[in-house]
Amino acid sequence: MNTWKNSPLLAAAILLTAVVAAPAADVPQYRDLFNGKDLTGWIDVNTSPDTWSVRDGLLVCRGQPIGVMRSDRQYENFLLHIEWRHLEPGGNSGVFVWSEGTVPDGRRLPKGCEVQMLELEWPNLNREKDGRPRPLAYVHGELFGANGLTTTPDNPRGNRSMSFENRCKGRGEWNTYDVVCVDGVIKLSVNGKFVNGISRSSVKKGYLCLESEGAEIHFRNIRLLELPPGRATPAETAAVVEK
Repeated sequence: MNTWKNSPLLAAAILLTAVVAAPAADVPQYRDLFNGKDLTGWIDVNTSPDTWSVRDGLLVCRGQPIGVMRSDRQYENFLLHIEWRHLEPGGNSGVFVWSEGTVPDGRRLPKGCEVQMLELEWPNLNREKDGRPRPLAYVHGELFGANGLTTTPDNPRGNRSMSFENRCKGRGEWNTYDVVCVDGVIKLSVNGKFVNGISRSSVKKGYLCLESEGAEIHFRNIRLLELPPGRATPAETAAVVEK
């Protein structure tokens, strides 16, 4: 009896051995999406020439006008590492994954899955209609589909998924997001711990977009490790935007 065929652990060990033995050139590697010098690799969608700039090796967004810039190509399965800090109380921004490279008429942000980046004072400065602070979960890496993209939240807050632990740092401090995106599933680590996720994204391949939404925000160490393609169908792939 060929017992190895029925042994997931043995199969995994064989796969691991094959990966370790593979030539270095065949092993996926992180690569920089921001070179620290200019905006190579990024394309403005609907902001302005002075919305995005490079200062002291940092990618600086002044927050006006509201809109996005996108990556120059699409990604399907990948690991994204990105570090960010807000400079203003209640600052608002985010990164879109699996997004369209254009913005619908009458909108300022694209269809995509947003990984929220809010400064800690946002809930106090943007209170509910009855005067109560907004939920703190808004701040700490909330995940949600925007402009028609749908998901199944791990930790539902309506159609959105909220983090189960608050780990974001405040104004002027750097936050680290590690985002795992595979076959319609997203898992988010905030400052060294996985705290949120979604599944069944209606789009599984698209552009990355950085968001300008009213306040200055800085980015650094934007790196991506591209994984093998998966199950994204043409219907689950964003339309290609001609450069």
